[in-house]
Parts: sequence; C-alpha cells; structure tokens
Amino acid sequence: MSTAVNTKKLTIVQAITDALREMLAEDESVLVLGEDVGKNGGVFRATDGLFEQFGDDRVIDTPLAESGLIGSSIGLAMNGFKPVVEIQFLGFIYPGFNQLITHATRIRTRTQSRYTVPLTVRAPYGSGVRAPEIHSDSTEALFTHIPGLKVVVPSNPYDAKGLLISSIKDPDPVLFLEPMKIYRAGKEDVPTESYSVPLGKASVKRTGDDVSIFAWGAMVRVAEKAAEEASKNGMHCDVIDLRTLYPLDKDAIAESVQKTGRAIIVHEAPSTGGVSNDVIEIINDTSFLFMRAPIKKVTGYDTPVPLFTLEDDYAPDEKKIYRAIEEVTRF
Repeated sequence: MSTAVNTKKLTIVQAITDALREMLAEDESVLVLGEDVGKNGGVFRATDGLFEQFGDDRVIDTPLAESGLIGSSIGLAMNGFKPVVEIQFLGFIYPGFNQLITHATRIRTRTQSRYTVPLTVRAPYGSGVRAPEIHSDSTEALFTHIPGLKVVVPSNPYDAKGLLISSIKDPDPVLFLEPMKIYRAGKEDVPTESYSVPLGKASVKRTGDDVSIFAWGAMVRVAEKAAEEASKNGMHCDVIDLRTLYPLDKDAIAESVQKTGRAIIVHEAPSTGGVSNDVIEIINDTSFLFMRAPIKKVTGYDTPVPLFTLEDDYAPDEKKIYRAIEEVTRF
C-alpha cells in the first residue's frame, strides 16, 4: 500500500530555501556562506530565516570577496564540511573563477582521491529581470569546459529542491545555477520531506514525434509554450529539460533525436561557444544517420545582455523557437 506524499506549494526560490533548511537540519557538516546570506536572508531572500534557525556558525555572512569566499570554502570542504556558497549573481563569480578552476576541480586528481571537495556554489543567472550590467550573465559554458565541476540548472520548484539536495550530497564540486527570471514565476507542489533528483539526468517535459527541443533553466518554459503552439498546427515536439549541463545526459539526447530526426537547442547564452555545441556534438556522434534536417540553435546574441529597453529582444522567445520548429519540419 503506497503512502501519500505530503506536499506544499512553493516557488523555485522557496524550494531552494527548503532544501537548504533540510540539509542544515539533517547534516551538521553543511554550512551556508555568502554575502548577506545571514541576517539579511540573501539578495533574493533564498536564505531567509536560516540564520535565526541555525545560528551564525552555520549560516555565515562573509566579506565582499568572491575569491576568498570560494577559497575558504575549498579548505572547509577538504576538512569535513559541506559548504554551500551563495554568489549573489553569476556575473560576480569571475574573481573566484581561479579558485574553482585551479583548485576545487583538481583536488581529487591532485591528491589521487585522498581528498574531495564537496562544495556547492549557488548563483542566480540570466536575463529578464531588468538588472544592471553584469547582473544578467548567462555564461554557463565557461564552467562546463572544466572537468571535475558539475553544472546544474533547475527549471521548476520540484527539481530545484531535489537537485540542490543532490548537489550538496555530491562528493565533488557543483555549480548550481538558478534562473532569476522564474524564481517566483509560479508555485508547484513540492514534497515536504527530503528527496533527491539525480544529477546528470535530463527530464522529458513534453513528448512528440516531429522535433526534439533541448533547453534548460528559464528557457524550458518558453520552449514548452512554443511546442504547445506548434502542436496546434500539426508539429509535435519533444521538450527535453537537460537539467545538468555537465555531464550531459547523452542517452536522453540520443533517444529523442533518433525518434524525431530533428533537433533545436535553446539557450539565452551567446551562440558562440555555448552548451548547444556540446549537444550538437552528441547528436552527431550518436545519431547523425537519423537526422532529417540540419540542427537549429535558438540563442542569445554574441553580445553582453543589453540594458532594459532591448533586454526582451535579446533572449529567445516563443516566436523565435516556433520559427525554428517550422524550418526544421519543412526542410
């Protein structure tokens, strides 16, 4: 006899708070560190209430120094702790890039697995919230190029909680990217108890036999809307939420395109050097002879995210994705 699962309606940011609270309560080695994460509850209030519940030795306000924050957390991780670092915006992580790339990702190799770095770095990212320059960067591909660092992006509250719990429990470093645009875009049922969503596994959000659409983060919902519109005109799409960008779920990618023979990859990051190219490589390696049309990319432009008045023109939207669906279907 199955047991009913208790759930509550949460936004993505509330689900993240819930995951942090559960892990802090479950495991005394878990620490939350970052700029204003304590009394202030974080710039997006993702750590709201945790300081009061767990105290300043578990939820720690730090100086405005990303390199020192990540570097100190690497030392903590090597000595039995599981630090969860909040970087206020992905565009602020660059001063700490050296610590991630030179040290966090190499400790396991450098010590022949005598040490690991169970470090989770959380960072809001992406456009669509009218933020100033450097607050809207979508530079996930910088990090997927680095062996030893997992890169995870939830698109909904359920995955946000489960993926973050999995990230914190992982023995190696994880960059956990949180799409700002949909932080509070809606509420969904999220189990009240602790649960994990496996890293490295994609999720099928919609099924269809004509076109495979691969997306992540805020772009998943945009892709679903475009697929819904396309279905009204007889074009039925798989929509695959990749969820983990490194390592990619090669089996899920291959299974979908071998069924449909057509593929579109959607991301708001610049086109050149984007994760879309890694998806295309997987398709070419596993499924080239199944393809019925050239692969299309629907992406941001090779420019910084523009300010306010042009921001909506920068990121992929439903119309751009729909046009790509039409092109690959009619090829």
